[in-house]
Amino acid sequence: MSQPDLRRIEQFIYAEARFADEHDYDSWEALWTDDARYWVPAGGDLPDPAAGGDPAAAMSVIYDNRSRIATRLAQLRTGKRHAQTPPSNLRRVISNIEVLSRSADEVVAAGNFILAESRERGTEIWAGRVTYRLRLADGQLRLAAKTVLLVNRDQPLPTLAFLI
Repeated sequence: MSQPDLRRIEQFIYAEARFADEHDYDSWEALWTDDARYWVPAGGDLPDPAAGGDPAAAMSVIYDNRSRIATRLAQLRTGKRHAQTPPSNLRRVISNIEVLSRSADEVVAAGNFILAESRERGTEIWAGRVTYRLRLADGQLRLAAKTVLLVNRDQPLPTLAFLI
């Protein structure tokens, strides 16, 4: 199958964000490959995430492999995860999506986001840049890696208990 065009990549990224915002954990989990990596680094200077980065060399807010993603989602599905009872109301805007690189079966794309989280303690605004490593599997795009660089990652962060 030929490489996906930018519109197809954008549609995948928008759907991934919508599933996360609407707490559609089954649909969100189905997007990931078996060897997936979900990384939200903390701290100041970081290796370039588009080049892969090295989570072992950086402090992380989240660093999940596929098994840990499944565990995190199982906890959220119970409805009893204290930090998400009741669940946050979320809405994000994603923009400036661009393809950074392509290989035979993978595409690395990135975009900026702003996310509003509303919950009992108030409203929090999150912003940053997301890098996605997308892989074609059986003709469908799948998420092999997602790295979220928060703009305020070098400052104390409020509780991050949802899918960013």
